[in-house]
Amino acid sequence: MAVLAPSILSADFARLGEEIRATEAGGAGMIHVDVMDGHFVPNITIGPLVAAAVRRITDLPMDCHLMIADPDRYAAAFVEAGAEMVSVHAEAAVHLHRTVQAVRGMGAKAGVVLNPATPLSALEEILTDVDYVLLMSVNPGFGGQRLIPSVLHKARRLRERIDAADLDVRIEIDGGVTEENLAEVAASGVDMVVAGSAVFGTGDPEAATRRLVERLAQLARREHSC
Repeated sequence: MAVLAPSILSADFARLGEEIRATEAGGAGMIHVDVMDGHFVPNITIGPLVAAAVRRITDLPMDCHLMIADPDRYAAAFVEAGAEMVSVHAEAAVHLHRTVQAVRGMGAKAGVVLNPATPLSALEEILTDVDYVLLMSVNPGFGGQRLIPSVLHKARRLRERIDAADLDVRIEIDGGVTEENLAEVAASGVDMVVAGSAVFGTGDPEAATRRLVERLAQLARREHSC
């Protein structure tokens, strides 16, 4: 089944430890950390110090999504802060292969991110070198946006490409995931599902996480029985 990754972008930072532990109790599989620099995207969020604090709060894998203009400069800092996974945008990394190899060389899993309008062809020369691909299903920069439906077709096409080449590459999707569209998202063939407002915007992140995780398990059982 797909793993649920709550995004702390939508969490209450005054109660961050408590909210992260609530999602862990609800069955989350990892914690997603959205890093924004105010240049690549029109928002500023967190840096390595907060990532290191998250690492102290939970034993769940930490997935750092770098929405920054110079990922070559900062990727290593997030691995050093405790991230098991670091993804960088194909649109931002000038030396993408070098960045990916540097992340992997430090012992973390490396991912490449594609914005909604970036075609899968951008992965042509890097797909065999990454551990996962993160597909943005909203335009990056802010939480609470609505999912762009065409990205689900993009995910299905990427799943077919990965399976046809027999690659050990996972697919992650981020943006606009809700309880209402979760079945459609899961059916697109993704392995990791990021949810922000659907978890932390409910007032009870533990219960919301549990509902989403149980729904993903139910969908996986249904697919397996078909």
